[in-house]
Parts: sequence; C-alpha cells; structure tokens
Amino acid sequence: MREQYIEAVLAVADLIPPARVLSYGDIAALLENGGPRQVGAAMAAQGSDTPWWRVIRASGQAPQGLDAQALEHYRQEQTALRGDTSPTAGRTPSWRVDMKLARWNPSDTEFDQIDAIAESLRVLDGSDATMSEPHDGLQV
Repeated sequence: MREQYIEAVLAVADLIPPARVLSYGDIAALLENGGPRQVGAAMAAQGSDTPWWRVIRASGQAPQGLDAQALEHYRQEQTALRGDTSPTAGRTPSWRVDMKLARWNPSDTEFDQIDAIAESLRVLDGSDATMSEPHDGLQV
C-alpha cells in the first residue's frame, strides 16, 4: 500500500476528537480515494499514536479482534455506546458504538484540513493534472 495513502488515512483519523468516531467508509469518502477495506488496511499498517479505536465498522462495531481494548478507550472518552458492555468471555460482544450519536461531523475548518489531505493524494496520483495531447501519431 502506498505510504502516502496510509499517511493520509492516519492524518484524517488523527483529526477525530475524543468520544467521536468515523467508519472506514467515511474516511474513504472524505479522501475520495479507496474504500473501507483500503482504509482498514492502512489503519492496520499503522504503528503510530493514531487513535485507532475512533475508526470503526459502519455497524458501530470496534475494529475486529480489538473489542476489549477499544471498549476501554470508549469508556474513558465517554463515547456513546449501545447494547450490553458486560464481559463476554468467548462470545461476540453485543455492544456497539452508537453511530447516530458518536459519528464525527467535522467543522468547516476541519473539512478544509481534510480537503488539503485529499488534494495531496490527487496531486501524487496525477489525477489532478490536465490532459495532455496524445503522441500516438494520429491526427485529429
């Protein structure tokens, strides 16, 4: 995976305030690049201080296999949750983040920051460049 994409995903994740979340798909949409799986792979590749627990599945489930660690963070940050958060030894947790209450809605200033991050990806991809004249020997 391109390092620039990973950095862009992490930069957006770093903007998410405590007690707020975005889904993998939300970040892909904000960047106008990749999809939920690519964002998930970028988050998995990270080895930084990025608040990984704030990037979750669209269903409100914590990142796979990290339920217990994420729940600690959610409780500490007072993230809106729904369902039973009691220990579930050997079972799939029945709690989720309440996406209606916890989904982050960036301010205009934060959207400007996200747009700058997304723009840097487009420039690196060359998708922001103007089309050149074809050099295939054909006349139009």
